[in-house]
Amino acid sequence: MTTAEKIARRLLEAGAVKLQPNSPFTWASGLRSPIYCDNRVLLSYPSIRREVIDGLEELAATMDGIDGIAGVATAGIPHGALLADRLELPFVYIRSKAKEHGRQNQIEGRVEPGKRYLVVEDLISTGGSSLKAIDALRAAGGKTAGAVAIFSYEFPAALRAFQQAEVPLATISGYTTLLQEAASTGYISAGEVTALTAWREDPRAWSEAFAPE
Repeated sequence: MTTAEKIARRLLEAGAVKLQPNSPFTWASGLRSPIYCDNRVLLSYPSIRREVIDGLEELAATMDGIDGIAGVATAGIPHGALLADRLELPFVYIRSKAKEHGRQNQIEGRVEPGKRYLVVEDLISTGGSSLKAIDALRAAGGKTAGAVAIFSYEFPAALRAFQQAEVPLATISGYTTLLQEAASTGYISAGEVTALTAWREDPRAWSEAFAPE
């Protein structure tokens, strides 16, 4: 079993990922989705937590010149901190926007100008939160060694966005592998695989098909 397959199975076992093609979730954007992912659940399982950090360490080894780790708030913070501890590297975390009180920081920790940071997320959806964090990191004088995450929905638009930003992206596991593991374990049926595959290809059209009248 590959690392991607193992982590996909762990996501299902821990309930971090739920697949409900016949009873979709509603995202904050209003879009309906057959999948909900919350990788913070994994923190409650020490053995899975170690496997995730092992996977992130493997991805980090493929990136050149990492001087520090930057976690994206909020879900990327714990996994990023654990990875930084494993690699014995400096750690910072990046909010979506600056605080409105106190020192009004957007980045907590010390960014060393010119140093290369590996950005850690829990989930890549559209990629928007990660790329905003990367912009903030660059504005603070840091450079980007790349971005890693536990899981990706594998939206083509997100992959293009990282390419345009010239940021290498790698994830431990992804949507395609998750569906394969879910089908092989009987979590979903063959018919549900078809519906779930259609969602990834065009999430908005899929959502509109389930929109209330």
